[in-house]
Amino acid sequence: MYVGGSAGNHYVSERESLPQRVCRLLSDGQFHSGTALAGSCGVSRNAIWKAVAGLRALGLTVHAVANRGYRIPNASELLDPRLILKALPAEVAARLRHGQCVWRTASTNLDLLGRAPGPVGSFDFLTAECQIQGRGRRARSWFAPPCGGICLSLTWNFAALPPDASALSLAVGVCALRALKRVGVSGVTLKWPNDLVVNGEKLAGILIELRAEAGGPAYVVVGIGMNVVLGDTVHRQIEAAGNRAADLLALGIQRADRNEIVAALIAEAVAGLQQYGNGGFSSFLPEWRDADALAGKAVVISSEAGSVTGHARGIDLDGALCLQTRDGVQRFVTGDVSVRAVT
Repeated sequence: MYVGGSAGNHYVSERESLPQRVCRLLSDGQFHSGTALAGSCGVSRNAIWKAVAGLRALGLTVHAVANRGYRIPNASELLDPRLILKALPAEVAARLRHGQCVWRTASTNLDLLGRAPGPVGSFDFLTAECQIQGRGRRARSWFAPPCGGICLSLTWNFAALPPDASALSLAVGVCALRALKRVGVSGVTLKWPNDLVVNGEKLAGILIELRAEAGGPAYVVVGIGMNVVLGDTVHRQIEAAGNRAADLLALGIQRADRNEIVAALIAEAVAGLQQYGNGGFSSFLPEWRDADALAGKAVVISSEAGSVTGHARGIDLDGALCLQTRDGVQRFVTGDVSVRAVT
Protein backbone atom coordinates (compact mmCIF):
# COMPACT_ATOMS: atom_id res chain seq x y z
CA MET A 1 0.00 0.00 0.00
CA TYR A 2 1.37 3.44 -0.85
CA VAL A 3 0.42 7.07 -0.65
CA GLY A 4 1.53 10.09 -2.61
CA GLY A 5 2.37 13.45 -1.11
CA SER A 6 1.56 16.93 -2.36
CA ALA A 7 1.30 15.70 -5.94
CA GLY A 8 -1.90 13.91 -4.93
CA ASN A 9 -2.80 11.94 -1.82
CA HIS A 10 -3.88 8.48 -2.86
CA TYR A 11 -3.27 4.90 -1.92
CA VAL A 12 -3.13 1.51 -3.57
CA SER A 13 -3.68 -1.68 -1.59
CA GLU A 14 -1.43 -4.65 -2.26
CA ARG A 15 -3.05 -8.07 -2.30
CA GLU A 16 -2.78 -9.45 1.22
CA SER A 17 -1.30 -12.90 1.80
CA LEU A 18 -3.14 -15.10 4.28
CA PRO A 19 -0.48 -14.70 7.02
CA GLN A 20 -0.69 -10.93 6.54
CA ARG A 21 -4.47 -11.01 6.77
CA VAL A 22 -4.36 -13.13 9.94
CA CYS A 23 -1.76 -10.83 11.44
CA ARG A 24 -3.95 -7.81 10.71
CA LEU A 25 -6.97 -9.46 12.37
CA LEU A 26 -4.90 -10.39 15.46
CA SER A 27 -3.22 -6.99 15.72
CA ASP A 28 -5.92 -5.78 18.11
CA GLY A 29 -4.38 -7.94 20.85
CA GLN A 30 -7.64 -9.82 21.49
CA PHE A 31 -8.37 -13.55 21.22
CA HIS A 32 -9.91 -14.72 17.95
CA SER A 33 -11.07 -18.29 17.46
CA GLY A 34 -9.79 -20.34 14.57
CA THR A 35 -13.37 -20.60 13.32
CA ALA A 36 -13.85 -16.82 13.37
CA LEU A 37 -10.53 -16.22 11.61
CA ALA A 38 -11.36 -18.84 8.99
CA GLY A 39 -14.72 -17.20 8.39
CA SER A 40 -13.20 -13.74 8.04
CA CYS A 41 -10.56 -14.98 5.60
CA GLY A 42 -12.77 -17.40 3.67
CA VAL A 43 -10.47 -20.38 4.27
CA SER A 44 -10.39 -23.54 6.37
CA ARG A 45 -9.27 -23.71 10.00
CA ASN A 46 -6.31 -25.81 8.83
CA ALA A 47 -5.26 -22.95 6.56
CA ILE A 48 -5.43 -20.60 9.56
CA TRP A 49 -3.27 -23.01 11.57
CA LYS A 50 -0.67 -23.01 8.77
CA ALA A 51 -0.78 -19.21 8.54
CA VAL A 52 -0.17 -18.91 12.29
CA ALA A 53 2.74 -21.36 11.98
CA GLY A 54 4.15 -19.16 9.22
CA LEU A 55 3.89 -16.06 11.42
CA ARG A 56 5.68 -17.86 14.24
CA ALA A 57 8.43 -18.88 11.81
CA LEU A 58 8.96 -15.16 11.14
CA GLY A 59 9.55 -14.61 14.87
CA LEU A 60 6.10 -13.36 15.84
CA THR A 61 4.77 -14.55 19.20
CA VAL A 62 1.22 -15.92 18.77
CA HIS A 63 -0.55 -17.40 21.79
CA ALA A 64 -2.98 -20.28 21.24
CA VAL A 65 -5.38 -21.08 24.10
CA ALA A 66 -7.99 -23.85 24.00
CA ASN A 67 -11.56 -22.55 23.73
CA ARG A 68 -10.33 -18.98 23.27
CA GLY A 69 -8.30 -19.00 20.06
CA TYR A 70 -5.25 -17.07 18.93
CA ARG A 71 -3.82 -13.81 20.23
CA ILE A 72 -0.76 -11.64 19.60
CA PRO A 73 0.33 -10.26 22.99
CA ASN A 74 1.25 -6.56 23.13
CA ALA A 75 0.12 -6.30 19.53
CA SER A 76 0.51 -3.21 17.40
CA GLU A 77 -1.57 -2.21 14.41
CA LEU A 78 0.06 -2.99 11.07
CA LEU A 79 1.85 -0.09 9.45
CA ASP A 80 -0.40 1.90 7.14
CA PRO A 81 0.84 4.75 4.91
CA ARG A 82 -2.49 6.58 5.23
CA LEU A 83 -2.16 6.71 9.03
CA ILE A 84 1.49 7.73 8.77
CA LEU A 85 0.69 10.50 6.29
CA LYS A 86 -2.14 11.73 8.51
CA ALA A 87 0.23 11.99 11.48
CA LEU A 88 2.91 13.94 9.59
CA PRO A 89 3.15 17.71 10.06
CA ALA A 90 1.73 19.50 7.04
CA GLU A 91 5.09 20.98 6.03
CA VAL A 92 6.66 17.51 6.01
CA ALA A 93 3.75 15.82 4.23
CA ALA A 94 4.03 18.45 1.49
CA ARG A 95 7.55 17.20 0.71
CA LEU A 96 6.50 13.56 0.39
CA ARG A 97 6.77 12.14 -3.11
CA HIS A 98 5.95 8.50 -2.44
CA GLY A 99 5.23 6.55 0.77
CA GLN A 100 4.70 2.82 0.97
CA CYS A 101 4.20 0.08 3.58
CA VAL A 102 4.76 -3.49 2.41
CA TRP A 103 4.43 -6.82 4.13
CA ARG A 104 7.67 -8.38 2.91
CA THR A 105 10.79 -7.31 1.03
CA ALA A 106 14.49 -8.10 0.95
CA SER A 107 15.67 -4.72 2.27
CA THR A 108 13.93 -1.37 2.44
CA ASN A 109 17.26 0.42 2.00
CA LEU A 110 18.11 -1.58 -1.13
CA ASP A 111 14.65 -0.97 -2.55
CA LEU A 112 15.02 2.80 -2.22
CA LEU A 113 18.64 2.83 -3.42
CA GLY A 114 17.39 1.44 -6.72
CA ARG A 115 14.98 4.31 -7.30
CA ALA A 116 15.59 7.43 -9.33
CA PRO A 117 16.14 10.46 -7.06
CA GLY A 118 13.31 12.91 -6.62
CA PRO A 119 13.62 16.70 -6.64
CA VAL A 120 15.92 18.30 -4.09
CA GLY A 121 14.01 18.70 -0.81
CA SER A 122 11.53 15.88 -1.47
CA PHE A 123 11.53 12.41 0.06
CA ASP A 124 10.14 8.91 -0.22
CA PHE A 125 9.60 6.45 2.61
CA LEU A 126 9.21 2.69 2.74
CA THR A 127 8.45 0.35 5.63
CA ALA A 128 8.26 -3.44 5.74
CA GLU A 129 6.82 -5.80 8.31
CA CYS A 130 9.29 -8.52 7.24
CA GLN A 131 12.78 -8.06 5.78
CA ILE A 132 14.50 -11.10 4.33
CA GLN A 133 17.89 -9.37 4.11
CA GLY A 134 17.55 -6.64 6.72
CA ARG A 135 21.00 -5.24 7.43
CA GLY A 136 22.86 -3.21 9.98
CA ARG A 137 26.41 -1.93 9.76
CA ARG A 138 28.99 -4.28 8.23
CA ALA A 139 26.15 -6.30 6.64
CA ARG A 140 25.01 -7.70 10.00
CA SER A 141 21.49 -9.16 10.06
CA TRP A 142 18.67 -7.09 11.54
CA PHE A 143 15.98 -9.19 13.20
CA ALA A 144 12.43 -7.83 13.35
CA PRO A 145 9.20 -9.86 13.66
CA PRO A 146 5.95 -8.68 12.01
CA CYS A 147 4.15 -6.14 14.24
CA GLY A 148 7.17 -6.20 16.55
CA GLY A 149 9.58 -3.74 15.01
CA ILE A 150 10.04 -0.78 12.72
CA CYS A 151 11.96 -1.24 9.48
CA LEU A 152 11.93 2.23 7.93
CA SER A 153 13.91 3.75 5.09
CA LEU A 154 13.57 7.21 3.66
CA THR A 155 15.33 9.13 0.93
CA TRP A 156 16.71 12.63 0.71
CA ASN A 157 18.39 14.44 -2.14
CA PHE A 158 21.00 17.04 -1.14
CA ALA A 159 21.84 19.67 -3.74
CA ALA A 160 25.49 18.85 -2.95
CA LEU A 161 27.12 16.40 -0.55
CA PRO A 162 27.73 18.13 2.80
CA PRO A 163 31.46 18.35 3.63
CA ASP A 164 31.05 16.39 6.90
CA ALA A 165 28.83 13.66 5.45
CA SER A 166 30.65 10.99 7.47
CA ALA A 167 28.81 12.23 10.59
CA LEU A 168 25.34 11.99 9.03
CA SER A 169 24.46 8.79 10.91
CA LEU A 170 25.20 10.56 14.20
CA ALA A 171 22.88 13.42 13.24
CA VAL A 172 20.13 10.96 12.34
CA GLY A 173 20.66 9.35 15.75
CA VAL A 174 19.84 12.70 17.34
CA CYS A 175 16.74 12.93 15.12
CA ALA A 176 15.60 9.46 16.23
CA LEU A 177 16.10 10.46 19.86
CA ARG A 178 14.00 13.59 19.27
CA ALA A 179 11.27 11.43 17.72
CA LEU A 180 11.18 9.08 20.71
CA LYS A 181 10.92 12.00 23.10
CA ARG A 182 8.05 13.35 21.00
CA VAL A 183 6.06 10.14 21.57
CA GLY A 184 6.89 10.00 25.28
CA VAL A 185 9.83 7.57 25.33
CA SER A 186 12.70 8.44 27.68
CA GLY A 187 15.77 6.70 29.05
CA VAL A 188 17.41 6.20 25.63
CA THR A 189 21.01 7.16 24.89
CA LEU A 190 23.24 7.28 21.81
CA LYS A 191 26.14 4.89 21.24
CA TRP A 192 28.75 5.87 18.67
CA PRO A 193 28.52 5.61 15.76
CA ASN A 194 24.92 4.68 14.93
CA ASP A 195 22.97 2.99 17.74
CA LEU A 196 20.30 3.97 20.23
CA VAL A 197 20.72 1.99 23.43
CA VAL A 198 19.03 1.40 26.78
CA ASN A 199 21.38 0.34 29.59
CA GLY A 200 23.85 -0.93 27.02
CA GLU A 201 21.25 -2.92 25.05
CA LYS A 202 20.49 -1.95 21.47
CA LEU A 203 17.07 -0.44 20.86
CA ALA A 204 17.60 0.94 17.37
CA GLY A 205 20.22 1.18 14.66
CA ILE A 206 20.86 3.48 11.72
CA LEU A 207 22.29 2.66 8.31
CA ILE A 208 23.14 5.43 5.85
CA GLU A 209 23.77 4.68 2.18
CA LEU A 210 24.28 7.18 -0.61
CA ARG A 211 24.95 7.78 -4.28
CA ALA A 212 26.81 10.97 -5.11
CA GLU A 213 28.57 12.59 -8.04
CA ALA A 214 31.56 14.89 -7.69
CA GLY A 215 30.24 18.42 -7.37
CA GLY A 216 26.68 17.26 -7.97
CA PRO A 217 23.65 16.20 -5.96
CA ALA A 218 23.82 13.46 -3.33
CA TYR A 219 21.05 10.88 -3.04
CA VAL A 220 20.88 9.53 0.51
CA VAL A 221 18.92 6.60 1.91
CA VAL A 222 18.44 6.63 5.69
CA GLY A 223 17.58 3.29 7.25
CA ILE A 224 16.21 3.12 10.81
CA GLY A 225 15.50 -0.17 12.53
CA MET A 226 13.80 -0.09 15.93
CA ASN A 227 12.68 -2.81 18.33
CA VAL A 228 9.10 -2.45 19.55
CA VAL A 229 8.10 -5.90 20.87
CA LEU A 230 10.69 -8.53 20.02
CA GLY A 231 9.29 -11.65 21.67
CA ASP A 232 11.22 -14.66 22.93
CA THR A 233 12.07 -16.13 19.52
CA VAL A 234 13.77 -13.01 18.19
CA HIS A 235 15.49 -12.36 21.51
CA ARG A 236 17.05 -15.83 21.22
CA GLN A 237 18.13 -15.13 17.63
CA ILE A 238 19.80 -11.89 18.67
CA GLU A 239 21.54 -13.50 21.63
CA ALA A 240 22.75 -16.35 19.41
CA ALA A 241 24.36 -13.71 17.19
CA GLY A 242 26.26 -12.42 20.23
CA ASN A 243 24.25 -9.26 20.81
CA ARG A 244 21.85 -7.83 23.38
CA ALA A 245 18.67 -5.98 22.50
CA ALA A 246 16.08 -3.80 24.20
CA ASP A 247 12.59 -2.99 22.98
CA LEU A 248 9.94 -0.37 23.72
CA LEU A 249 7.96 -2.92 25.70
CA ALA A 250 10.81 -3.12 28.22
CA LEU A 251 10.56 0.67 28.56
CA GLY A 252 6.95 0.36 29.65
CA ILE A 253 5.26 0.98 26.29
CA GLN A 254 2.62 -1.76 26.38
CA ARG A 255 0.83 -1.08 23.08
CA ALA A 256 3.03 1.14 20.98
CA ASP A 257 1.41 3.00 18.10
CA ARG A 258 3.96 2.15 15.43
CA ASN A 259 2.30 4.40 12.85
CA GLU A 260 2.69 7.35 15.22
CA ILE A 261 6.32 6.42 15.92
CA VAL A 262 7.14 6.07 12.21
CA ALA A 263 5.54 9.45 11.52
CA ALA A 264 7.62 11.02 14.30
CA LEU A 265 10.80 9.40 12.96
CA ILE A 266 10.08 10.66 9.45
CA ALA A 267 9.19 14.17 10.62
CA GLU A 268 12.32 14.54 12.74
CA ALA A 269 14.55 12.96 10.08
CA VAL A 270 13.28 15.28 7.33
CA ALA A 271 13.71 18.33 9.57
CA GLY A 272 17.15 17.07 10.61
CA LEU A 273 18.30 16.44 7.03
CA GLN A 274 17.39 20.03 6.19
CA GLN A 275 19.24 21.19 9.31
CA TYR A 276 22.25 19.11 8.33
CA GLY A 277 22.28 20.50 4.81
CA ASN A 278 22.26 24.05 6.18
CA GLY A 279 24.73 23.73 9.04
CA GLY A 280 26.40 20.34 9.01
CA PHE A 281 26.95 18.25 12.12
CA SER A 282 28.01 21.04 14.47
CA SER A 283 24.39 22.03 15.19
CA PHE A 284 23.67 18.47 16.42
CA LEU A 285 26.79 18.15 18.57
CA PRO A 286 25.44 19.45 21.92
CA GLU A 287 22.45 17.08 21.85
CA TRP A 288 24.66 14.15 20.87
CA ARG A 289 27.09 14.82 23.70
CA ASP A 290 24.25 15.10 26.22
CA ALA A 291 23.05 11.62 25.24
CA ASP A 292 26.49 9.98 24.82
CA ALA A 293 26.28 6.44 26.23
CA LEU A 294 30.07 5.92 26.15
CA ALA A 295 31.39 9.15 27.70
CA GLY A 296 34.08 8.39 30.28
CA LYS A 297 33.74 4.62 29.97
CA ALA A 298 36.50 2.11 29.35
CA VAL A 299 36.01 0.73 25.84
CA VAL A 300 37.64 -1.32 23.13
CA ILE A 301 37.39 -0.24 19.49
CA SER A 302 37.80 -3.05 16.99
CA SER A 303 38.45 -2.69 13.28
CA GLU A 304 40.22 -4.52 10.48
CA ALA A 305 43.48 -2.95 11.69
CA GLY A 306 43.10 -4.45 15.18
CA SER A 307 41.81 -3.38 18.59
CA VAL A 308 42.54 -0.29 20.68
CA THR A 309 41.68 0.06 24.36
CA GLY A 310 41.10 3.28 26.28
CA HIS A 311 38.55 5.64 27.79
CA ALA A 312 35.93 7.33 25.61
CA ARG A 313 36.29 11.11 25.64
CA GLY A 314 33.27 12.00 23.51
CA ILE A 315 33.14 13.01 19.86
CA ASP A 316 34.67 15.94 18.00
CA LEU A 317 33.19 18.39 15.49
CA ASP A 318 33.58 15.84 12.70
CA GLY A 319 31.78 13.08 14.61
CA ALA A 320 34.95 11.10 15.28
CA LEU A 321 35.18 9.20 18.57
CA CYS A 322 38.03 10.43 20.77
CA LEU A 323 39.76 7.75 22.83
CA GLN A 324 42.21 8.43 25.64
CA THR A 325 44.88 5.73 25.36
CA ARG A 326 48.28 5.19 26.92
CA ASP A 327 49.71 6.81 23.81
CA GLY A 328 47.49 9.88 24.01
CA VAL A 329 44.14 10.80 22.48
CA GLN A 330 43.30 8.99 19.25
CA ARG A 331 40.46 9.72 16.81
CA PHE A 332 38.32 7.05 15.20
CA VAL A 333 35.91 7.60 12.33
CA THR A 334 34.80 3.97 12.12
CA GLY A 335 34.93 0.79 14.17
CA ASP A 336 32.96 -1.38 16.58
CA VAL A 337 32.89 -0.31 20.21
CA SER A 338 32.36 -2.49 23.26
CA VAL A 339 32.43 -1.44 26.91
CA ARG A 340 34.84 -3.33 29.14
CA ALA A 341 37.35 -2.95 31.94
CA VAL A 342 40.77 -1.55 31.13
CA THR A 343 43.77 -3.17 32.80
